Amino acid sequence: MKWHLLSFSLAIREINQDPGLLPNNITLGYTVYENIVHPRVTLDAVLDLVPSAQETIPNYKCDRENNPVAVLEASESDISIDVSTLLSTYKIPQLHPFLRHFQFSNTSTGGGDLGENTGDLAADLDIVNVMVLPNRSIQSVKVGSIERQASGEIKFTIHQEAIVWSRWSRQMPPYSRCTQSCLPGHLKVALEGKPICCYACAPCGEGTISTLEDADHCTTCPEDQHPNMDYTRCIPKNITFLSYEDPLGIVLVFLALSLSLLTLLILGIFLKYIDTPIVKANNRDLTYVLLVSLLFSFLSSLLFIGQPRRVTCLLRQTAFSTIFSVAVSSVLAKTITVVVAFVATKPGNRMRKWLGKSLGNCIVIMCSSVQIGLCAVWLGISPPFPDSDWHSIQGQITLQCNEGSVAMFYGSLGYMGFLAALSFMVAFLARKLPGSFNEAKLITFSMVVFCSVWVSFVPAYLSTKGKYMVAVQVFSILASSAGLLGCLFIPKCYIIIARPGLNTKDHLIMKKIKLELDY
Repeated sequence: MKWHLLSFSLAIREINQDPGLLPNNITLGYTVYENIVHPRVTLDAVLDLVPSAQETIPNYKCDRENNPVAVLEASESDISIDVSTLLSTYKIPQLHPFLRHFQFSNTSTGGGDLGENTGDLAADLDIVNVMVLPNRSIQSVKVGSIERQASGEIKFTIHQEAIVWSRWSRQMPPYSRCTQSCLPGHLKVALEGKPICCYACAPCGEGTISTLEDADHCTTCPEDQHPNMDYTRCIPKNITFLSYEDPLGIVLVFLALSLSLLTLLILGIFLKYIDTPIVKANNRDLTYVLLVSLLFSFLSSLLFIGQPRRVTCLLRQTAFSTIFSVAVSSVLAKTITVVVAFVATKPGNRMRKWLGKSLGNCIVIMCSSVQIGLCAVWLGISPPFPDSDWHSIQGQITLQCNEGSVAMFYGSLGYMGFLAALSFMVAFLARKLPGSFNEAKLITFSMVVFCSVWVSFVPAYLSTKGKYMVAVQVFSILASSAGLLGCLFIPKCYIIIARPGLNTKDHLIMKKIKLELDY
């Protein structure tokens, strides 16, 4: 209330000091009444304003002259209506329509108006900022104006930088909008059917920031940066890859080296007991080829760990595909050898000539050659190369190997799956054939494990991002290779080490006779 009265007083003073506004010898005064929002008190004050009914005494002035020009009332209410009715009898206007119903709108942001529905601006106005100085003196500074234009429009000008808010006032500066300011990290969103000063605030989208209040749009961060948690500044992205120092990388390296040592141990056992029946069964050469290929399969997984380089990107998929094809081809060759050996024992069968090392070696060489050819074409037309993924994971740049040709990558995996499925079918059909140390049952189970791992690999690989894609493939290599190693060789090592009595020629002959009788 204090500031309203002060502004009113200064406005009256400005009018009286301007000789161009009022005729000579006429000044504008005012009287302030406090109605305490009570009808009786308000009406008593109004009666003091109307002209006196008593006759004036000549040459005497018993009371001050009361000639009100207008009455300003604080608020719209039933009291205000009663006051207006009473004053209209004496032709005293209450609040000017322009002063009661005007609206301001910034003309620099799409036009605006100033006036009420039926009234026009009667005069140009100055907007004055009133300041009370520390010495209690009053200073007024013009900070804007309201001016009529020849076109009939109203020009509203405000110089915000000229406004000085009192340091002693506890009131916050008023907002010229119907919403709070949008904080940094947000942008303004226009509301349909609302004035331009009314808007909603929405957070900046992924990869964008805003540093100012009431931002009209958010700024996109550079490709090598991402927003902070508040979306107010861009910070560098973290560079990631499956490293040897990463906890996940350490676990995978430990598994790869442990399985490699286990493979070497099994190979040493088979070499030490090379002349025993269980080692001689089902082609020793294929057994050694399979063990060596499994050893290299475990070691090839190490090519997937560490920062991708040109050499490692070229080698890891092609080396893994070729080595795995040799391993699965060896299993297929061992399975076919079992079937041919059983069929060839029948009198007059022409397949006897296929018995020996040549059949297994031919199968391994032929099946592996197809995979080598696929890899050669892969390297020739679209070889893998080091690459970086900037967008899959927010806030990270993932260093990885781009496979070059996705079709060749899945074609290579598909060919290994074909060899594994063929080995499974042949082993499943031969699982009940008689014979000492028949590996068909073990091969069947090992192929079930192998195929299960790689069938689950595809959806797992496609659903992961970043370094975890590499981890999924490394785990699949280790799990499938370990499945072959465990299913095919652990039972044999158990017999060689723990049950040597079963690994003798006499036991072999007795078992063979029993199987032939049962069959």
